[in-house]
Amino acid sequence: MNPDLQDLKAKALALHERLCAVYGCPIPYFHTLDPLSELISSLLSHRTRNADSGRAFKALRVRYADWRALMHAPTDEVEATIQGVTWPDQKAPRLQAVLHAIEERHGSLSLDFLKDMPVEEARAWLESIPGIGPKTSAAVLSFSVLRKAALPVDSHHHRVAQRTGLIPLSAAVGPSHAALAALLPEEWDAQQVYDHHEVMMLHGQRCCFFKNPACHRCAVLDLCPTGQGRVEGRRVSPVRPDAVPDDLRSSRSRER
Repeated sequence: MNPDLQDLKAKALALHERLCAVYGCPIPYFHTLDPLSELISSLLSHRTRNADSGRAFKALRVRYADWRALMHAPTDEVEATIQGVTWPDQKAPRLQAVLHAIEERHGSLSLDFLKDMPVEEARAWLESIPGIGPKTSAAVLSFSVLRKAALPVDSHHHRVAQRTGLIPLSAAVGPSHAALAALLPEEWDAQQVYDHHEVMMLHGQRCCFFKNPACHRCAVLDLCPTGQGRVEGRRVSPVRPDAVPDDLRSSRSRER
């Protein structure tokens, strides 16, 4: 194995174990949606606050009897229903186009068949549909009742990975999915992969902020070259998990 890759894998595992001690693994799944519903939810959530995309998802379920009704509804009606998400004028036709593509390619409006596919094959099938990228394909497989070992990478997860040196600062979110997944142990099950995404994301939300990260109370400061650079002149040492403030530890709730 490449020594550099071996070091990165060791760091990824150390980050995982340290952050799990802070945020509490295993982390309960926040959804029990079928994969097609999870796809709708994920497409709505792009660049949108969880609370806003959650309200839009619930509004669609109230207005339409099923996703076929959404697929055939007037597009301007769908757009009005999902007001509150970013770019509803783009997301409404995209939702309908994706649903049409699934029915045309699979022969029915369902993604349940993905349960019998290996993760990479299932992701490739999803990503062959315009409008579905690596984050969405991973979210469908991981967050839905399929519970597959696919690693989503959102902006918070991505930021923590960059700052800790798991990926280069120049790495874009899309390509980072494969790079970060390659650092995880091959024997990990779906829960462990999900936990890894969750703790990296939670750390980005609650400590490793986009602006003014709270490096002074970071539990992985000694593993983070960016944080060490920010606190130069201070003694660099990790914060013990039992010393992390309660508000940082509290479990996240996602509205869907």
